[in-house]
Amino acid sequence: MTESADLVFPADHPTAAGHFPGNPILPGALLLDAIVLTVSRGAGAPSVAIQSAKFLRPVRPGDRLRVQWENKGADTHFSCALAAGEIAVSGVLRLGDTPA
Repeated sequence: MTESADLVFPADHPTAAGHFPGNPILPGALLLDAIVLTVSRGAGAPSVAIQSAKFLRPVRPGDRLRVQWENKGADTHFSCALAAGEIAVSGVLRLGDTPA
């Protein structure tokens, strides 16, 4: 079963000022943190390990992402699409039953 949730990053997000001036994008670490929190809460998993992640399009302050994930055996595959439908981030997480 595929689950989904929306992530919205405010236009005045603090990372916008320094990453990168004049052409702001959200750092990959910030995106992964938000994705991991969203998927782990949605799945009720207390621990998550990132198996892989691909950054395919820049995500800018003010963008909305649609996060979708699906459990496939021991792994949970995710993708994050921008409003235009373009995949910005995709990857695989391993959800755990015990805190890391």
